[in-house]
Amino acid sequence: MLFKRSLLQELVSTAIGGFLVLFGIVIAQRVAYYIGIAAKGSLASDAINTLLGFSMLKFLPMMLSLTLFLAVLLTLSRWHRDSEMVVWFSSGQGLSSWIRPVLTFGIPIIVVISFLSLFVTPWATNKGAEFRDQLKSRDELASITPGVFKESRQADRVFFVESFDELGNIVKNIFVQSMQHQKLGIIVAARGHRETAENKDNFLIMLNGRRYEGTPNTAEYSITEFERYAIRIEPAEVQQQQPPNTQSKASMELLKENSPDNNAELQWRLAIPISAFVLILLAIPLSFVDPRSGRSANLMLALLIYIVYNNLLSIMQAWLAQGKISPMVAYGQCTPSS
Repeated sequence: MLFKRSLLQELVSTAIGGFLVLFGIVIAQRVAYYIGIAAKGSLASDAINTLLGFSMLKFLPMMLSLTLFLAVLLTLSRWHRDSEMVVWFSSGQGLSSWIRPVLTFGIPIIVVISFLSLFVTPWATNKGAEFRDQLKSRDELASITPGVFKESRQADRVFFVESFDELGNIVKNIFVQSMQHQKLGIIVAARGHRETAENKDNFLIMLNGRRYEGTPNTAEYSITEFERYAIRIEPAEVQQQQPPNTQSKASMELLKENSPDNNAELQWRLAIPISAFVLILLAIPLSFVDPRSGRSANLMLALLIYIVYNNLLSIMQAWLAQGKISPMVAYGQCTPSS
């Protein structure tokens, strides 16, 4: 029918616009978060893109769920506000006639949300954790960010590199401060590069520089010019492999290992697509606009319901993890019949 086709077209366009806005907000927040960590020297700048990708995969199910809810709510609210609903009601279409086209629009996306929540999100969480472990196992030189002072793990050295070349092999304008045998040493060099010896030891080779060495708070300092100077880079400590947490376990693994934590995580993954289904149906009556109450009253109420609903799911997950309720009760709370 004409009204179904026009409704589906507007739902799709509203959903695309809403998703792009949500995606932009989330990615801007995550980029700012990772840049802040990198600026402190706790994260290498070349790791930001990888961690950002894994992070966005984790947020995709929630973003798509909220996009569905807002698309149905905003589209039908506009139809109420512009009196298009009055025309369709006058032609014999009831409020229930909107359920089928809304589900036609929402079910394929809910299937995608289910796949992301049950399979992609735990995979992204697991790979993100593995990548963080790899970053921790990198040596000090590999984690240096250009333009940022980096302290060694033993707190006896401070590194600073102004820039890298295009290939990242040669560093320019190096500054190294160290404290050995109660003497302060400062090394500056115009250029340098990384070198690996035959015994697998890593060295920072500095070229055409100077070394200043002396006792703090005294005038006893010596200056040495050099053409080549090597500093041994301490290897990173071998990180013990941590057992995977519930968020990084595969859904089939959670299903096989019956425990409160696993049941709670599985309940949360199932609750995301189920909540998307419930909320798009709930958006149909919530889209009604009363001209006397203002244009945004129903939107504020809908967002409040969305926040309360998701908080209740989080509370249910916590209770299930603590063993306060049985898994069957928790799953039942996520179904439309509740």
